[in-house]
Amino acid sequence: MELRHLRYFVAVAEEGSLLNAAERRLNTSQPSLSRQIRDLEAEVGVQLLERQARGVTPTAAGRVFLDHARLALLQVEAATEGARQTALPQKPVLSMGFLVGLEVMWLPQLLRILREEAPDVEVTLSTQSSPELALALMRGKLDIAFLRPEKDKEGIVFKILAKEPLIAVLPAEHRLASRKKIRPQDLAREIYVSSARTSPVLQEVIQSYASRVGITLKPKYEGENISSAMSLVASTGGISLVPLYAQNMLAPNVVARALEGTIPTVDLALGYNQSSSSPLLHRLLARADELIANVQNQSIIRYADVQ
Repeated sequence: MELRHLRYFVAVAEEGSLLNAAERRLNTSQPSLSRQIRDLEAEVGVQLLERQARGVTPTAAGRVFLDHARLALLQVEAATEGARQTALPQKPVLSMGFLVGLEVMWLPQLLRILREEAPDVEVTLSTQSSPELALALMRGKLDIAFLRPEKDKEGIVFKILAKEPLIAVLPAEHRLASRKKIRPQDLAREIYVSSARTSPVLQEVIQSYASRVGITLKPKYEGENISSAMSLVASTGGISLVPLYAQNMLAPNVVARALEGTIPTVDLALGYNQSSSSPLLHRLLARADELIANVQNQSIIRYADVQ
């Protein structure tokens, strides 16, 4: 049995068609692929695929074989990658995660510090929701992340970087857009669009604010993230509350306005796994205050002071 037999079988099982597997994934002909599958079944000694008028499906034995075939191919891929990495000169790698849109403010200053600390570092970036970033830190998929201080994340340390004031975003032609500040009572009368569907920390801050000012904010629409929430604002004529950094993401048909009265804030943190032994990570943490100052000095957005 050869690896190509496993690859062919997995492709056919996943595509549900010999023709589609041959043309889309394997760059071979259907008759040739059929012969390879028959050879594989003869070697295994059982029927792996059931031929039907509309395609093929794995038999009970085929489903078991499929799981093992996928695992075998993954192991071969891992072995190959491991060998290649071993043969290559080792470079320091730093995996960073950001809330969607936040990298615009923090990444340039972070890269400047990185170039001083480790000029040859290889940087990988990802943007996800705050709970997803925290989970990636716990699993060792990320070295650092710019996120909210999520609760019950064992082993993750959160260093507070800033307190982000919340602002209201609304359509540019909304009747309240002419005001410099939005009153809490005005929010309660409008269609409310939630920007915190995947951010429990932000959701808690918003609900606490609503309770404090005596209003109810029950979302009629919910965005997956801040970007999608602002799209919903534009399309529905509603209003949303978002962290101040979202001003970097405003579309031309959406405007931002400050809130009147005591302004709620949500914490922005630099998160990392306390079990990490990366020397580079600890050098970056030692310069976190410098990073904060640089962002404050270079940005037109002003965060509240961290207490």
